[in-house]
Amino acid sequence: MSRLQWAEADFDPPPGVFRLLTPQPADNRTYIMYHGTTQSSAQSILANGFHQSQGGMLGPGVYLSRDLEKASRYPINHTEWDKVVIKVKVNVGKVKAINCQNHPLQKTWHDHGYDTAWVPPNCGMVKSGLEENCVWDPRRIEIIRLIRPTAVPAAAGYHM
Repeated sequence: MSRLQWAEADFDPPPGVFRLLTPQPADNRTYIMYHGTTQSSAQSILANGFHQSQGGMLGPGVYLSRDLEKASRYPINHTEWDKVVIKVKVNVGKVKAINCQNHPLQKTWHDHGYDTAWVPPNCGMVKSGLEENCVWDPRRIEIIRLIRPTAVPAAAGYHM
């Protein structure tokens, strides 16, 4: 029996692009981020670009994470073999940390001049405890490539 693993073959980001090494995304920086979705939705995004979701914990926007593990969990409760993660480059613009439920700007951060809302890890807002970002303008997002899970043999004694 095998299990699925999410990993990247290329760990060196393009010049001027940052990975999940800083605790909070800094204003006006460009980061590698990830968006988990289904195979069919990924094809639509590749053909037509990202579009704002209308709802969600942080209101309208494109939901991403600098954490591949977080993105690989989406869509939640969906069959693993139909999932795909879209690796992107994002200029975050002006970032607002939303670090608790019912934060005064939780769904209105964009109305106050912010381009990205960031939920810190382990702040109690995300069940997984992993960070989340919501980017208001899809034009800030550049698609790099798709990442698909790979099958790896289960180790002896490993039970799924």
